[in-house]
Amino acid sequence: MSSRRTLICTSCGKPIVPGEASVNFPCPNCGKVKIWRCELCRELARPYTCPSCGFEGP
Repeated sequence: MSSRRTLICTSCGKPIVPGEASVNFPCPNCGKVKIWRCELCRELARPYTCPSCGFEGP
């Protein structure tokens, strides 16, 4: 079995497909959590919320 963890988009909650134009970055406010965004949420500028500090970003 693979020990790979499924990556989940922080904005929409859907799994990120390998090869998709997704992005990840530390929370701009606290830096404690890695924010993952799928290609569609990036294109539509859907908001995301940091699960650690509650910061909301575009």
